[in-house]
Amino acid sequence: MEISFEDKLAELETIVEKLEKGQLSLDESLELFEHGIILSRECNAMLKSARQKVEKLIEEDNGTKSEDFALPNENIEGDLS
Repeated sequence: MEISFEDKLAELETIVEKLEKGQLSLDESLELFEHGIILSRECNAMLKSARQKVEKLIEEDNGTKSEDFALPNENIEGDLS
């Protein structure tokens, strides 16, 4: 069973909180950071898929080409590999 977007986002927020506290060892911090990056990419992919579905539904409903809309912080999306 796939984990929901909301659950992934909540886990990512928990990771950020732990990293911000600065009380972890370097190894623990790196491990959490790596997991956070994976979660971030998964969330981004889920948002992209949802966006495409919405645009398709709008296009089908209106019989016209849908307009692009920007997601909040979309310009931060960069590849972190």
